[in-house]
Amino acid sequence: MKPQRPVQRESFQIDADIRRAQTLPSWVYTDPEVYERSRDAVFAPSWQLVTDLESVSLPGSARPLTILEGLLDEPVVVTRDERDTLRCLSNVCTHRGNLVCTQAGKCAQLRCNYHGRRFALDGAFRSMPEFEETEDFPSPADNLRPIPCEALGAWLFASIDPAAQLAELAAPVLDRVGFLDMRQMRHEPTRSRDYLVKCNWALYVENYLEGFHVPFVHDSLAQALDYGSYSTELFPGAVLQLGIAKGAEDCFQIPDDHPDSGRRVAAYYWWLWPNTMLNFYPWGCSVNIVRPLGPALTKVSFLTYVADESRLDKGAGAELDKVEREDEAVVEQVQRGVRSRIYSRGRYSPTREQGVHHFHRMLAEALFPVR
Repeated sequence: MKPQRPVQRESFQIDADIRRAQTLPSWVYTDPEVYERSRDAVFAPSWQLVTDLESVSLPGSARPLTILEGLLDEPVVVTRDERDTLRCLSNVCTHRGNLVCTQAGKCAQLRCNYHGRRFALDGAFRSMPEFEETEDFPSPADNLRPIPCEALGAWLFASIDPAAQLAELAAPVLDRVGFLDMRQMRHEPTRSRDYLVKCNWALYVENYLEGFHVPFVHDSLAQALDYGSYSTELFPGAVLQLGIAKGAEDCFQIPDDHPDSGRRVAAYYWWLWPNTMLNFYPWGCSVNIVRPLGPALTKVSFLTYVADESRLDKGAGAELDKVEREDEAVVEQVQRGVRSRIYSRGRYSPTREQGVHHFHRMLAEALFPVR
């Protein structure tokens, strides 16, 4: 195995000019210290998709969930009270740390099954047996801590300690695909699945952020998309890749006053920092969540949300399982390659790898911010 090197901030400096910049050093993708650092520096302040709104639609109900299972593993409970107010709360009892809610369903309150502490659906402490002689009790610390949560389309995002509002991150998405009725997209479990990929999570994100590889890796996708018209747009915390249909493939019906009016848009590929992809097709949306499990192991969850079943399996949104397996094969090859004692760093294509360069600069700043 390639010997590990000490983590140095200078190794992460990515020149702002893509024409001069070098890519991340190869040891970033294998170093356990970088992986551990990313837990708190990259993912804890980020917004993570935890569920869809349809699964928490009933007033007077609660649903236990985990923020970024496998890395953050933060237990939370999403509640909707009788006034229809949606909240995300810590699912850890403020008495001795037991999980408060373990099953989804209707409930008037939350009750810890260890010692009987009770909470309202807004997280407020209600009662606790055998605590009559405890001084200065209860206090605000005995309430379940609220976890920031915000909705985007059909999905609910949460963050342990958000660095910014989700609305800021998602504003470009809504500006561009707001003409779609995302709230009406319904989860289709039979078309959703998880993939275990033997690579560092960042390599998977990089692969997603460029269409450069499409003609070389994805034959079916290359037949559906016009590679010459494929474009990348950068935003703070987000990247849009615009897929233009090559011929008569299924396309969006775009309003006349939209910036893409008159174009044969087959797909809007949105990446949200650091690990969420929203792939909009005329039939709906494929949500990809990249979950780091180790320096060289990643789970990618493909969640399918359908708006128009009649348009499934057409155009750029067809054969997604095939495309994923092709991506999986190539990024696993890259993971083996970056362990080489010979390879160190590469260069960027200024015309095709703007998204990768943008991601690398964000990652470098998150891991080792310049003071």
